[in-house]
Amino acid sequence: MSSPEELLEALGSRFEDGFVARDEVTVIGSAETLVADLEALKADKALSFDFFADVSATDWPGRDPRFWVAYHLLSLKHNHRLRIKVGVSESDPHLPTVTGVFPGAEFMERELYDMLGVIFDGHPDLRRILLPEDWDIHPHRKDYELGGVKTQYKGGAFIPPVDQRLR
Repeated sequence: MSSPEELLEALGSRFEDGFVARDEVTVIGSAETLVADLEALKADKALSFDFFADVSATDWPGRDPRFWVAYHLLSLKHNHRLRIKVGVSESDPHLPTVTGVFPGAEFMERELYDMLGVIFDGHPDLRRILLPEDWDIHPHRKDYELGGVKTQYKGGAFIPPVDQRLR
């Protein structure tokens, strides 16, 4: 497979939907088969997706699914990349952890849990990583206030809205 189009064609039997944009392959996965898909992509000698580069997510308020979690993989042997996107609903923001396949995902899944509220079932240590444990909201959600609210730190500090701050 020397081109992204050939890679997408090779993945067609496992993923129903996919596309090539900017010479990168993106496929749409499902929460139910995510772990099995990653195990197969890692074990398949023709693909050899052996490097877990990143997991990130986007928030689309008002849409269903609201969150799209993107897993970025690299084959060091074949030098090709793959993005697997999985949609997660706001009412049930659960995905299985992929730390059993790629242990390096542990820290990144914790960050997504902390910042967006996506819950990774089976994660070995799913707790907040940047914010205090008693913080009850997720700051990377698009409905999070940008300012003008009391902070949750001691002393009840107040941060004015962005457009009202002194320059």
